[in-house]
Amino acid sequence: SSRFLFFLAMQRVMKMIEPISLIFSYRCYVDDKVSKVAWLNRSNIIFAGQDKWSLDPRVDLVTKGQLEYSLRIQKVDVYDEGSYTCSIQTKQQPKTSQVYLIVQVPASIYKVSEDISVNEGRNVTLSCLASGRPEPTITWRLLDPSAEPLDGEEYLDILGIMRNQAGRYECRANNDVATPDSKYVTVVVNYPPSITKATDSETPVGRLGTLQCEAVAVPTAEFEWYRDEKRLFNTQATNIQILDKTSILMIANVTEEDYGNYTCVASNRLGEHRANVFLYRPGTGRDINGSACVSQSLWLLLVCSAFVFFKC
Repeated sequence: SSRFLFFLAMQRVMKMIEPISLIFSYRCYVDDKVSKVAWLNRSNIIFAGQDKWSLDPRVDLVTKGQLEYSLRIQKVDVYDEGSYTCSIQTKQQPKTSQVYLIVQVPASIYKVSEDISVNEGRNVTLSCLASGRPEPTITWRLLDPSAEPLDGEEYLDILGIMRNQAGRYECRANNDVATPDSKYVTVVVNYPPSITKATDSETPVGRLGTLQCEAVAVPTAEFEWYRDEKRLFNTQATNIQILDKTSILMIANVTEEDYGNYTCVASNRLGEHRANVFLYRPGTGRDINGSACVSQSLWLLLVCSAFVFFKC
């Protein structure tokens, strides 16, 4: 009986770029008793013997002596997917062997949301569209701080976004064919200022008094300083500095008239926040709310003493 052997060999790479530039060889081995041999794709003849019937320049035969009759396809494309048949005719009967080519395409993200700036409390939808064979799975992560997976596929819905949800979002498409494809979207969440720290100053007469005000906000807050209702500016007596999220009011050569209440105002286009800070003489004391503990105690003592005196 005639000997007939057929097998498929393919080369695989980790990353394919369209058009898919791989070479697939379908190897068919026959012996010298075979009289006719042909390659077919579905019902279409590609080669009959050494005669090429296909017009596709990517397709050719690989023969080594009289024993190998292999079909080679260069720059394989998804359209090449399908059934291929090696058919031989012997003196006794025809024989065929068939292989089905499945073309895999790595996941590739072809569309992703642009970076976005949104006010706190608004709803946000991020999109990520990908192609590949088999169909890729899409996952989302907020990279900072935890990078934990988020519930979302092609579309990630964030209802009532909060400031702690701002950051860099990663969309990843994976179908286990090659290295997953990743794209990134930066989400900026805008919110009004919130003064997180306001620092009083206990300063002797003649020394430099320093009042500080720190605020968080997006966009970054702008600062203003007031004494009573009067806005303060840079002069020889006062100097205002802004260092990132902190504003510093410096009062040179403090006098008795400088002691008292000052107001820090942090503002952006979404709103403003005010805080009172105090410049006070050493020894008068302040509680954490900015009230004069010692002065208030002395005042209450005087009131009580006067009340007892007149009652008597």
